[in-house]
Amino acid sequence: MISPFQNPFLLGFEGLEEMLYRVAKGADSFPPYNVEQVSPELLRMTFAVAGYKEEELEVLQEGNQLIIRGHQEPDETRHFLHRGIAARSFLKSFILAEGMTIEGAHLEQGLLVIDLKRPEIKKIVRSIPVTTTKTKPRVLTHKKKK
Repeated sequence: MISPFQNPFLLGFEGLEEMLYRVAKGADSFPPYNVEQVSPELLRMTFAVAGYKEEELEVLQEGNQLIIRGHQEPDETRHFLHRGIAARSFLKSFILAEGMTIEGAHLEQGLLVIDLKRPEIKKIVRSIPVTTTKTKPRVLTHKKKK
């Protein structure tokens, strides 16, 4: 089967298929989380991390990837009759759109909140000169539509 990313009209998207594969591979459901649009340029991710301390959580931005790690050491001094609250390590990974930045992260009442800022998308309109080997470049101009 041919990948849709091999379409000749999709130029420069070679890495997108690999990125989607990595995201799907890391689709573990723990910890549960929400993604909220706070404003047109601000997203907020909220992770349910009850029982994790600040020093047991790590939030990283590596290039265009957001990585959240949690690591809890088992408490051998406690004897549980029933253990329904998970105490385990996790790794969540998200691919960020180009230009997105992490504005901050804080832990409050068992919730890890990460704010992400989406850049304003600037539309680029540029005239490209059309030349031949015998002519000088000429610039095509376009009138702006109102």
